[in-house]
This record gives sequence, structure tokens and C-alpha cells, in this order.
Amino acid sequence: MASIPPFAELIADTHRTALHLEMRDAYTPGDPVFREWAAGRPIPEPAYPSWYGLVREHTARGVAFRRARIVSEPLSRFTSFEYDITAGLNAAAGEQVRWLPRRRAAGIALPAHDFWLFDGKLLRIHHFDGEGEIVEDELSADPDLVKLCGEAFAAVWERAVPHREYRPLR
Repeated sequence: MASIPPFAELIADTHRTALHLEMRDAYTPGDPVFREWAAGRPIPEPAYPSWYGLVREHTARGVAFRRARIVSEPLSRFTSFEYDITAGLNAAAGEQVRWLPRRRAAGIALPAHDFWLFDGKLLRIHHFDGEGEIVEDELSADPDLVKLCGEAFAAVWERAVPHREYRPLR
């Protein structure tokens, strides 16, 4: 399999939009920031400074970051963690974030995997293990797959609630 460029390289080649669809209820359970949050300890803001800096850099040059999360309610512990850090991390860095309760996603044709879609042309597909760890990423410019993912993202975005308005069941 060909080597996948790091995210920083992919976003550097992006000019208009970086769309991210998340559909899992848990990611990287071994993440140290999540463990601190789960233990009730304070976490720094922003929780992930390198991500914050990367998003700020690229939104400043005009790239729109949109993140849509399809979530089960009540929220899982990991999704509660994501909710709690979104304002001080994602939104503060310039990402637009929306939440779609899974029960409201019925009828949307969704791909099997989370993905990033860059400028409506290139997909970075995430393959996870059962515990939420990324085991492999895949790049695709297949027009049919790009279209499916773009349409899925648009449908989710239309139904989803902006972060500042979303009040999850916990």
C-alpha cells in the first residue's frame, strides 16, 4: 500500500474546505488527555495545542473546517469528553462543529467509515479497530466514493445542530 501523507501535508494542499465526518462513539481510549478528563482532573485549554495551531493556521488562509459528529444519546464517556473540549479547542480554533443524534440520522446513506474530504476531491478514510484506534488510513479520489461521502456529509450537516445550540443527553 502506498504511503499516506501526514494530515498537515494534506491540509496544506487544501484551498477551500476540509470536511470531517465522525460516526463512532469512542476513539483512542488510551489518549492521555481523555484519561485525565475521565479521572476528573483539569485539562489544558486548548486540550490539543498542535491541532489548535494547525486549524488556526489554515482557517486564517481561508480553509473552512467543518466537523459533523453522529452520536448516540445518552453520550458515551468519550463523546462527552469531545463535547466538553469542543468550545475551547475546535470552535476556538475556527472549526464549525455540528452534532447529529444518531436517531435523527435515519434515512441518510452513510459510508462505513469516518473520513476527511478535502476540497470535494480527495478522501482520507479512517479504518478503526473495535476499540477506536486507527489501524490504517486510505486515500481515494474515486469520483463515486467522493460523491457518496460529500452527499452524506451535506445531509448530516443539514440535520445536525451547531455546537453552541446542542444540548446532549448524558
